[in-house]
Amino acid sequence: MTAKSGRIYLYWLLLLVPTLAVAAGALVLLRREQARLDAEASAARAAKQAAIAARARLIAENVELLVADVEDGLTGTLMALPARNPEAALAEWMKGNTLVQSVFWLEDDRRVRWCSDERARPWLSRWIALRPPWRLTATFAPETDAVRRLRGNIAANVSQAQSLRNSLQYEARQANTTSPNLKLAEGTAAAEERHGWAAWQESGMLHLVGWRKLATGSVVGVELNLAGITGRFDELLPRDGELAHAFAIREHDGRVAQSKVYLANDLEVRKRATPEEVVAIPLAETVLPGWEVVGYGEGPRDSRTAGGYFVVGALLVGIFVATILSAGSLLLWQARRSEAEAAQKTSFVANVSHEFKTPLTTIRLYAELLEQGRVRDEAQSRTYLQTIARETQRLARLVNNALDFSRLEQGKKKYALAAVDLTAELGRMLDTHAPRIAEAGLTLHRQLPGAAVPATLDRDALEQIVLNLIDNACKYAVPGGELTVTLETPPGGGKQIRGSDRGPGVPPVHRERIFEKFHRVDDTLTAEQGGAGLGLSIARQLARGLGGELSYAPREGGGASFILKLS
Repeated sequence: MTAKSGRIYLYWLLLLVPTLAVAAGALVLLRREQARLDAEASAARAAKQAAIAARARLIAENVELLVADVEDGLTGTLMALPARNPEAALAEWMKGNTLVQSVFWLEDDRRVRWCSDERARPWLSRWIALRPPWRLTATFAPETDAVRRLRGNIAANVSQAQSLRNSLQYEARQANTTSPNLKLAEGTAAAEERHGWAAWQESGMLHLVGWRKLATGSVVGVELNLAGITGRFDELLPRDGELAHAFAIREHDGRVAQSKVYLANDLEVRKRATPEEVVAIPLAETVLPGWEVVGYGEGPRDSRTAGGYFVVGALLVGIFVATILSAGSLLLWQARRSEAEAAQKTSFVANVSHEFKTPLTTIRLYAELLEQGRVRDEAQSRTYLQTIARETQRLARLVNNALDFSRLEQGKKKYALAAVDLTAELGRMLDTHAPRIAEAGLTLHRQLPGAAVPATLDRDALEQIVLNLIDNACKYAVPGGELTVTLETPPGGGKQIRGSDRGPGVPPVHRERIFEKFHRVDDTLTAEQGGAGLGLSIARQLARGLGGELSYAPREGGGASFILKLS
C-alpha cells in the first residue's frame, strides 16, 4: 500500500469512527427517551384507568342509592295500606304510580289470593313456594337498612343525581289519594308486622319485590317496574366532557341498559362502540343483583409508545449514518479510482515513451548508417530501408492510437460515413498488412464472400479496428502459427468480421477487462510484448461509434476470436 493509499484509509477511518460513535450515542439517548415516554404513558394510562374506576364506583353508588330511594318510597306507601281487604287499595295504587309493575295479595304466606297481573302469577307462585323471605327463621333485615348504611358512608353526590333521586322518591310516594278505594292508614303499622324487599330471578328476568306481612298472616306486595328505573339511568352517567371514556350500566349477560361516550372538549353526547373494558363494578346483591357498572377506556394508545419513538428515531439515525458512510465510501472509491487512473496514466506515459523510443532508435541508427555510406551492399541497403519503413509504420500506429484515444476521451471523434464494399475494403487491408503478418510468423487465411457486401461506415475507423486486431494477433498469437479473417452475413441481419488465431487465448478473468483502458494481461514495462494497453479499448469504442460492437470469444480447439459486429 502506497503512502497516498494510507492517507486515504486514514481519512476514511477519521470519518467512520466518529460517525459510528455519534450513532451509538444517539441510539442510547433514543432508548432512554423511549423508556421515559413508555413510563409516562404507563403512568398516564394507570391514572386514566384509576379515574375510570373511581367514576364507575360513583355511578354504582348513585344507582344503588337511586333504587334504594325508590324502594323506600314504595315501602312507605305499602306500609300505609289498610290491613283488611287491601285489594281495592292495591289496584288504585298501581294505576296511579308508574314505578309499580304489579301488586298482589296473598291469602296466607303460600297462596296467591289476588294479583293485578295474571302474567306474574306463575313466577310469584313458584317464588313463595320456594323462598318466601317472610318465612325465614332468622330475624329479617330489610335491604333498605343496608342501603341506608351505605348511603351514610358516601359523600354528597352530584346535584344531577340528587335531583333525580328526589324526583323518583316523590314519584314512588305518589298515590291517588282522591280515590275512595285508596285511603292510606294513619299512623304506623302494628309491631308484629314485618316488611322488606327481595329479588327473584327467573327465566333471565329479575323481579324486585317489596312485601309486608300483616298481623292477620296475609301478605301484600308490590313488584318494582325495573324498566321505569333503568330507562332513566342515563341521567347518572357523567356529562362533564373531561373524560373521553364510556360507561355502561348492564346486566351480567351483557345487555346494556345505558352506554354513553363523552368526548373531550365536546359536550355533545355520542354513542359509539368502546374497545377496551377497564373496570366492572357489580351492584349490591340487596339492590340490583346481576347488574354492574362498566367503565371503558380510550381505544388507540399514544403513537409514541410501544417503541414507536425509538423505531422512528433509530430509522432516522440509520439513514443519517448510511448517508455519511455512503458519501465516505463514494469519496474513498473515487480517490482509489483516481489513484488507479493516475498510476495507469503514469504507466501509459512510460509505455508510450518506451514504444516511441524503440522505433525512433532503430530509424535513427539505420538512417545514420545509410547517410554515412557505410553500407556498400545494395541488398543490405534495401533491408535497412525496409526496416526504416516498417518502424515508421509502427510509429505511425502508435501516434494514431494516441490521437484516437485523446479524441475519444474528449468526445471529439468524428466519423465520415460513406457507402463501401466490405469485401473489397477488407481484402485491401489484408493485402496491405500481409507482409507484416508473414514477418511475424503467421499464416493468413482469408474467408471472404465472392459477392460484394455493402455497408455504410467510416473507412479510417474500420481500418484502425482491423489494424489493432492484426497487431494484437502479431504480438500474442505467433505460437499458433495462423490467423484467419472471416467476413460473414448472419441470418439475423448485419455483418460480422471475425479474426481467429491459435494462440494461447485470454484467461477468463481478463476476457472482459482486456477492453478497458490501459489494461494488459502482462502489465509490466519489461513485458515481452510492448504496448500501452489501448489498442482493444480504442477498437471497441470505434466499433460502438459505428453502431456496432467488438467482443471476445474463445475459439473451439484453442485460441482466441475477436468478433466485430456491424449493422
